Amino acid sequence: MATDYDAPRKTDDDSESIEALKERVPDKLSGVVDSEDADNPGDYNLGGSDLSDLDLDVVVLPPQADEFTCMECFLVKHRSQLDHEGKFGPICAECAA
Repeated sequence: MATDYDAPRKTDDDSESIEALKERVPDKLSGVVDSEDADNPGDYNLGGSDLSDLDLDVVVLPPQADEFTCMECFLVKHRSQLDHEGKFGPICAECAA
């Protein structure tokens, strides 16, 4: 038997009035917002800190013998991912696909 899921459903519970539903649910739960919601921080403030005088120590390694830079995506890849040498330089297997 086919079921029309778009049709409105009628049950015995539909006869209950809104006042009866309000009595069943306590008012103290209505309008409560969880302030510890990590997925939706809402008002996230960085504090206005000036970080312009902060020095960061970053170690940049030179290109290794077993690495190349793909001339399509400009990522450093291992030689095992080299597909071919193009007109402008090496091309990785992902960009060649």
